Amino acid sequence: MKYKRILLKLSGEALMGTKQFGIDNNRLVEYAKQIKEISDLGVEVAIVIGGGNIFRGVQAEEGGMERTQGDYMGMLATMINSMALQSALEVQGVHTRLQSAIKMEAIAEPFIKRKAVRHLEKGRVVIFGSGTGSPFFTTDSAASLRAIEIDANVILKGTRVDGIYTEDPEKNPDAKKYKNLTFDEAYSKDLKVMDMTAFTLCKENNVPVIVFDMNTPGNLKKVVAGDEIGTLVEV
Repeated sequence: MKYKRILLKLSGEALMGTKQFGIDNNRLVEYAKQIKEISDLGVEVAIVIGGGNIFRGVQAEEGGMERTQGDYMGMLATMINSMALQSALEVQGVHTRLQSAIKMEAIAEPFIKRKAVRHLEKGRVVIFGSGTGSPFFTTDSAASLRAIEIDANVILKGTRVDGIYTEDPEKNPDAKKYKNLTFDEAYSKDLKVMDMTAFTLCKENNVPVIVFDMNTPGNLKKVVAGDEIGTLVEV
């Protein structure tokens, strides 16, 4: 395996599968199987999941709700997704730990960097919920922050698209796919890989990001093994 310790970033929308809202259990099982596959090979796996399939803080603001309140609601949505994935992984026989940036003693450990790293070293999959624990930060920023804190070799951003394109390939079939990009190129071309805070964190701390199609079974294993699928963004 090319990467020993990874941070897998999943969008909340990805968990919807074919649904319009909520969690598709079939999609959840597919993801759990892919994660188990690489965990069984000795890869240390940490995960951050968004909450957009349940609630988005930005949407709340558009509806007149205070942004801070909306963001905290979004953090709770990430915990629902995190608990669902934890359960799916445990059904597959994978030992997991859920850590939350907001105290929720009944369902998760508080985020403690040393404890998270120890869990990873023992072969447990660690899921980080509640984003950064602060409003105004996305789960992309949380993924970047946690990846840096645990010394991950790479951030794997699992999406429904097989990489980064010149335009949205779902809207323009003639869009061209990038194989490699630097952070500066992605920024200058205004490619929406991650938000600017997440992007800057990755660039300044030299954490590469690979955007790939998580919905194709086996892709996660291929990426971790170093196969050239998806798009690699690095310094």
